[in-house]
Amino acid sequence: MVVFALCTWQVVTRGPVLAADERLGHQIRNSAFPEGLAEFLADAGGMLVGPVLLAALIVWQWWAARRRGGAPYWWALPLTTGLAMALVPPLVSLVKVLTDRPGPPVMGGSGFFPSGHAATACVAFGACVLLLRGASAAPRVWWWLVGLCVVFNAAVGYGLVRRGYHWPLDVVASWALGVFLLWGAVTVTRVLLRRRGGAQAS
Repeated sequence: MVVFALCTWQVVTRGPVLAADERLGHQIRNSAFPEGLAEFLADAGGMLVGPVLLAALIVWQWWAARRRGGAPYWWALPLTTGLAMALVPPLVSLVKVLTDRPGPPVMGGSGFFPSGHAATACVAFGACVLLLRGASAAPRVWWWLVGLCVVFNAAVGYGLVRRGYHWPLDVVASWALGVFLLWGAVTVTRVLLRRRGGAQAS
């Protein structure tokens, strides 16, 4: 949240970081990276990709737990990650209204901070990785999934800036918000499991 707060502070106060942020945004926008691929990557952060995959994974875990007689509290991580995903749209919308940052020249208008697509991709795909970890994926496989998730989110962010939909700082702030929401989901899950362990011990 420190990173998110610093980004927001710079946007609200029109701090010195914004000048460098906009220069970088223009450089990426004018790069040779293919626009078609950038558009594809930007669209991958939409509500019809990551959240749908996350919902499918939650349903699959519910089905598997019901069929095999899953461990108690198997629902804890699916529930908390699902709630984290549900919090993304209202939180992003609220911050957009409060900051009212002007968008890149290609888009015009205002209300571009933070990026909803970047936050959605971060939370949705990050939650999928956490759920696969909770499903006892092999450690080596899990770390590969973490690496792929990081690379994919970086690609989505680059695509958003390349197409002129957001400034780089919009994307960075969304990543910070997404990581915080995922951390919250894991923390609440651990509390629930700890209480379960305490109840069994008593």
